[in-house]
Amino acid sequence: MSIEYAPQFESIVSKARAEGKRMRVALAGADSESILKGLFEAEADGFVEPILIGNFKRIQEMTERIGVTGRSYDIQPIDDSTNVVQYAIEMIKAGSADCLMRGDTSTRDFLMPVLNKANHLIRDDRLVTHVVFLQIPGYEKLLAVSDVTLLINPSADGRREVLKNIVRALRVFDVEHPNIALLAMVEKPSFQMRDTVEDQTMVREHLQRPIADCNLAGPIAYDLIMSKEAARLKNYDCPYCGEFDGIVVPNLMSGNLMIKVLQLNAGATSCGILVGAKIPVAITSRSDSPDKVFLSLAACAAMWKDKERKYFGK
Repeated sequence: MSIEYAPQFESIVSKARAEGKRMRVALAGADSESILKGLFEAEADGFVEPILIGNFKRIQEMTERIGVTGRSYDIQPIDDSTNVVQYAIEMIKAGSADCLMRGDTSTRDFLMPVLNKANHLIRDDRLVTHVVFLQIPGYEKLLAVSDVTLLINPSADGRREVLKNIVRALRVFDVEHPNIALLAMVEKPSFQMRDTVEDQTMVREHLQRPIADCNLAGPIAYDLIMSKEAARLKNYDCPYCGEFDGIVVPNLMSGNLMIKVLQLNAGATSCGILVGAKIPVAITSRSDSPDKVFLSLAACAAMWKDKERKYFGK
């Protein structure tokens, strides 16, 4: 099997391949077929070491099914009564692993231990958010979208933190001072739509005192974000239309739905990571292709190796 990805992801894969030790990935629930395939492709590419955690019999059956029994990896067998995610976290806390990755576990069961303050994985000065990077056919730029997994209906302060995390995450792709859109259904503020009023306030505040190192526009509808022609036809005066690098969504439903439609119906390639934690966390869907798993690990490895940015730490 060979991994294929768009040119927009080449810089992140090159950074993941940079000299230095391999990132040890603790895969929590390691009997997920596509996630295992992506993990072993990253191992073959030279930037990760797999640690497979879960039911030994199911892991063995799955590795045999996908034909990786001769590869180098560490199996940590645990019984089904043990919390597989917590076990992986304990390995990281003990210094036996570097990166946490979701395997055959539900999103809630994976995130609860990560967000549990007793595990000390969350930075005190940051909100943890899930950033997804998309390469959409017909759109030249890589597009970062957040938050699409954790924040159900974020406040204005929450979306400010989402904005900061998107800008931080884009830096690992060498995107400095990005153009960021505050997605809304309409571009004219309406008191019937709380997010549109908050977006307008955020943009005004940003002009006075930047929230992050970026250009910010909003409220703005999706067609205006993606198309200069749409902006021309609607007489919308914004120099960033068709050239945005990131989108802050108003709520979880809109963000999650948007990326799934782009992935399943528009042929978008993507990868996702958590931003704001003290450790690299790769979170992908169990239905994602191995390519997406590979790219998520590449993004984590690139951030983990980039010491100057200090993505992780206290």
